[in-house]
Amino acid sequence: MHAFHPDLAAARFIPAFSFGPASARFVRGRSARPAPTPPGVSVQELTVAGPAGAPAVTLRIFQPSGLTAPAPALLWVHGGGLIIGSPEQDDRTNIAFAAELGITVAAVRYRLAPDNPAPAAVEDVYAAFRGLLAEAEVLNVDPDRIAIGGASAGGGLAAAAALLIHDRGGVQPVFQLLVYPMLDDRTVTRDDMDTRGVRAWTPKSNRYGWSAYLGQEPGSAGVSAYAAPARREELSGLPPAWIGVGTLDLFHDEDVEYARRLNAAGVPCRLLVVPGAFHGFDAIFAKAGVAQDFWAAQAEALREALRPLHG
Repeated sequence: MHAFHPDLAAARFIPAFSFGPASARFVRGRSARPAPTPPGVSVQELTVAGPAGAPAVTLRIFQPSGLTAPAPALLWVHGGGLIIGSPEQDDRTNIAFAAELGITVAAVRYRLAPDNPAPAAVEDVYAAFRGLLAEAEVLNVDPDRIAIGGASAGGGLAAAAALLIHDRGGVQPVFQLLVYPMLDDRTVTRDDMDTRGVRAWTPKSNRYGWSAYLGQEPGSAGVSAYAAPARREELSGLPPAWIGVGTLDLFHDEDVEYARRLNAAGVPCRLLVVPGAFHGFDAIFAKAGVAQDFWAAQAEALREALRPLHG
């Protein structure tokens, strides 16, 4: 089954393209441009301590103007297959989260592979979470109501960071917002998938992204769950989650399975599967009704997860 959602029918004209070393370097050299900041939202850059022996980590902070009391926050991790991308690419939706929900959104700028293989990116996300906690009072962030989330590779890094934060102890995120997350390097080894409707992130791109990040062949023994969260055997004790993915997404099967395993482990996970949607459909066709509904489902999940603890 590879029919596109009616709102996404034009996707059949998207040409086949896969990332490799040269194309990834080319894209990395052309950073996304910041989105215009509308009235009612402020944007600032905040630098926090990085992992031990590594550079500092930068957070791109979005807040409702005039925020004077502690409010919830979302630590957001951008996508890009672990090889490309920057926080600016998600400015539009991060501004919308801040404005619509009245929360702080902190988008982390993490190190990219292959120059910085695992565990660089997830350690940067972990450092960003700890840095956000350290600056909570200054930023008017409620440390007990911080969610962690991301899209694609960012969703995978958010899930991996949730594992890392859980295992190291201390204040925990209250929620995971995982948008078609990149969770399982073993998907690279599959030869039984119907990929005729796959767009934006192809099997070849997936092989390169995982290989660059892992520094070894995807599917090999000994890959850490902090790199590929689907490798984790024990999922109990993690924050509740929301996972959204399309039926034509290369990550569909691994995402559905992770949601199933979270629920089986006693971790509430709401799964939204969008028929006929491909990877990144909501960014490529942002004005489509199905894309707007997909974002609204994320916003509602966050609203519910970050509601006041009392009253």
